[in-house]
Amino acid sequence: MSLLNRWPDLAPATPGGRVPAVRRAVSGLLVLASLVTTVVLHVRHPDALVTLLPGTDMRDLHVDFDTFWHSAVALVAGDDIYDTPAKLTNLNPPLLTVLLVPFAWLDALTAYRVFVVLTLLLVAASVLAVARELRLSRTATVLALLAVLASSPLHGTLVLGQIYPLLLAGLVAGWIAERRGRPVLAAVLYGVTVALKPSLAPVLLLLAVQRRWVPLRAGIAAAVVATLAGALVAGPLSAVEWLKIAFTEPVPDTVDNASLPGLAVRFGVPSVLGMVAGLAVLVGTLVWIGRHRDRVDPAGTAPWAVLAAGLLFSPIAWHNYLMLLFPGALALVPLGLGALTAAGLALAVIPVSWNADWPPEGIGADLARSLYCAILLGYWAVLLSSSVRSAAEEEPARPAAEPVSPD
Repeated sequence: MSLLNRWPDLAPATPGGRVPAVRRAVSGLLVLASLVTTVVLHVRHPDALVTLLPGTDMRDLHVDFDTFWHSAVALVAGDDIYDTPAKLTNLNPPLLTVLLVPFAWLDALTAYRVFVVLTLLLVAASVLAVARELRLSRTATVLALLAVLASSPLHGTLVLGQIYPLLLAGLVAGWIAERRGRPVLAAVLYGVTVALKPSLAPVLLLLAVQRRWVPLRAGIAAAVVATLAGALVAGPLSAVEWLKIAFTEPVPDTVDNASLPGLAVRFGVPSVLGMVAGLAVLVGTLVWIGRHRDRVDPAGTAPWAVLAAGLLFSPIAWHNYLMLLFPGALALVPLGLGALTAAGLALAVIPVSWNADWPPEGIGADLARSLYCAILLGYWAVLLSSSVRSAAEEEPARPAAEPVSPD
């Protein structure tokens, strides 16, 4: 049975039931189109990302982890962590390098393989923790885990050796703490995650627009303390160097950049216009949540909607960032929007070979290569519109202690 059929749409009936019916139909078409596209692309391009995992080329294949490893080695040696032989520039704050120091005691390839195993376990544990928190059935949990493991963002993350699984674990831990009535702990966990990847800082603004001042102060304090700790260990000059890099790095013109500034550059428009559009999305999201703060559950889809808005605004939001929003997609299931969950996860399965067959230039090719931005926009719209829904409203007949059933 398909993922779509296992997760029903239990939204309240509308006149004629047309809205839920249309939603299920559109979601079903997206699931079908995504799966067919995936099969066709794998037939045309059998060299899928997962086949690259055993590769030994650190400099050109596992390039992100190679960058992190060189920075960690430099830190252990007392050298500049941002001036290394790595192919890429390290765009992350010193705190990340400090956390990855243990890998400096291994050779690069061994360290990469250990890192991949650990990050894969982190992703699986995060998905299972979210499913358990949402009380999803075993069938739904297994299907969700398989969909995430089959997703292109995860494959790309593992091959490159990126840190998104670490960020996912931090965000999930914060979200679960919020759901369990510990908002200060949740804010602290969010703050530490933001210290690792400052582009996720908008998640703390959710606390501000909801006027939750104590958790807000705790979150900001955690981010500042963690950032300063990383800078002190790596050396104060490292923080200065990182700030220079962060503010001078241009918006990359690559198909993997799903942000609105990236979209603007792709169409030959100044990136600043994309940033203005992204800022409008982010500010509009926060204003809307602020106006509906009495109805918005901070332990629902709202944090993930704000994260999606922040990614749209960010100069760089690789498609692999999408895995950070998977918990938000799963949170739609208890709201009766399982069809949308299925569609969102199915779209994420489309492999990166999607970009291989389009001509190098032309408006049609630019539109096709904007698929990742369209997916991110879709996640944002669905998560935001669902942030005022509650399981209690959607499923009044279901006892509170009963797990969400897929049937």
